[in-house]
Amino acid sequence: MPFYRRRLITNFFIFLLILVGGAAGYVVIEGWSAFDGLYMTIISVTTVGYQEVRPLSPAGKTFTMILILFGVGFMLYFLSSLAALIIEGTINDVFGRKKLERQIREVRDHYIICGYGRIGRTVAHLLKEKPMEVVVIEKDPQHISLFKEKRLLYLIGEATSEEFLIEAGIERAKGLVAAASSDADNVYITLTARGLNPGLFILARAAEESSIKKLIRAGADKVVSPYDIGARRMAYTILRPTVIDFLELAVHNQHLDLQMEELVVGENGEIKNITLLESAIRKDYNLIIVAIKKKSGEMVFNPVSQTRIHPGDTLVALGDRENLNRLEKKLGSGIFSFDDRNPL
Repeated sequence: MPFYRRRLITNFFIFLLILVGGAAGYVVIEGWSAFDGLYMTIISVTTVGYQEVRPLSPAGKTFTMILILFGVGFMLYFLSSLAALIIEGTINDVFGRKKLERQIREVRDHYIICGYGRIGRTVAHLLKEKPMEVVVIEKDPQHISLFKEKRLLYLIGEATSEEFLIEAGIERAKGLVAAASSDADNVYITLTARGLNPGLFILARAAEESSIKKLIRAGADKVVSPYDIGARRMAYTILRPTVIDFLELAVHNQHLDLQMEELVVGENGEIKNITLLESAIRKDYNLIIVAIKKKSGEMVFNPVSQTRIHPGDTLVALGDRENLNRLEKKLGSGIFSFDDRNPL
């Protein structure tokens, strides 16, 4: 819970304690009813100045003086704190929102994540770590504190709304991930997004197998079923445990130097229009080229030394991260491209 909220709650309970204690004091000292005691306490601490409910005894007058000193002092503190919190919170909200809106307007070649559930959250964080620009659209405002902590650009609203997709910069975006919990919402998001940006790469989540064809017809380039992937992973862990362990180390373990990455051959790169042997990738970078995805979409597994490398091809390379970074620079393009609407 934020500090200002804790402070406000604490002050409120102290105020209630003063009211209850004051009322109880008049009940005990003067023998008044609880209602009369509460009334006397309120007009005293708020400095309204009405006359006493009944004549006070010396002990009652002493208690009233003490109550006024502590009660009025706390009331002034409580009201000033409340005003400061309101003003400070309002100013921070206004300026914070303006800054966020400006950042979203300026971002380009980013990815829009629709839905911040378990799938959307993981995708957003992994893309952000690369780093890649991400804008999240989520309808639940309870995630705002997490967005700020992770420094994610976000919009609170319905991702199915054309208005929010436009506000997220869909015309300037490179890709969109429809990760809402409902397949129907993902279909609608896909339809709307495809209409707003025909060249956008769209990756959609499908909970039901029957939704996969609907999402593809709606305009999704790729559809992923987390449940199907999870089931296959569990089965392969039993059938091919060593292969799964290797892939886990090569793809997901960030603490090892060994990595498997995808690098796109750029038009301005130094390595292009030559054979794999001529590129000297194995010799100079100590990397293994596991596969080459041609620009046409053809996948060449375990390419031979005479396989030619052309601009637009994607190399699936395995090796040291430092060497992967060196090769990336030579190729003249970045890791994890979504060119030609094909996710790598």
